[in-house]
Amino acid sequence: MPDLPRIITVEDGVARIVWSADLPSRWQQEIAGVRSLVEEALRAHHRVEAKVDVEDADGQRLATWSGLRREGVERGRTGDRVVYARLADDPPLDQPGGFRALLNSFLPRKRAIGQMLIRDADATEPRVLLCQLTYKSDWDLPGGVVEVNESPRLAVTREIEEELGLTVPAGPLLLTDWLPPWGGWDDAVGLVFDGGVLPGSTLDRAVLEPREIRAVAFCTAAEVEARAADFTARRVAAALAALDGGPRYTESGR
Repeated sequence: MPDLPRIITVEDGVARIVWSADLPSRWQQEIAGVRSLVEEALRAHHRVEAKVDVEDADGQRLATWSGLRREGVERGRTGDRVVYARLADDPPLDQPGGFRALLNSFLPRKRAIGQMLIRDADATEPRVLLCQLTYKSDWDLPGGVVEVNESPRLAVTREIEEELGLTVPAGPLLLTDWLPPWGGWDDAVGLVFDGGVLPGSTLDRAVLEPREIRAVAFCTAAEVEARAADFTARRVAAALAALDGGPRYTESGR
């Protein structure tokens, strides 16, 4: 492959920018040239793309700062490649909307999980509401993943309505708990909101979503330890401590 980057047409209306293996090491010097190729390709194509090995950090920088948005990872037998592309009708990079869209395509995005700490108003010792989930063996606080562009506070209330049939408005944020990568999951941020205290009889009117929830129960500290994963038990303990002025930020409950 020649040293200089070049354009090839891969299908009708779609061009691809390709370069030699050593070019990305000079990515800062090559940005202007590759950007010019992108503009040239878009005069005759509706899409121009580049595919860069996932281990090629310099190649990814070259693709990004040449104006190509990161779209995702293409998995394959010979290795995974990051796909970058620009469409003919994308806003120009010299406009705020175009530049923001470029940044938004590659800046990190963390998964957010909204959960709620609900206590039993009738218990003589602290008991918190836990859910037995259908897709894992351990129990967890009620809540779930925050959808794209959704408020975490609204998300946890929505999840409880969908999965338990209960309307429990989220109170103040008690705890922010960072969750490191684990078991195939990327890292995430857990946000535990105060759900206040509810009568134990509240669970009598809960309507469980059968695809998600097997059972619900108010659990003592000992029951939390027995039923929940260790990091969940630590998070519950940290959230309870936060009610009394304890730390409001933890990492895996610590």
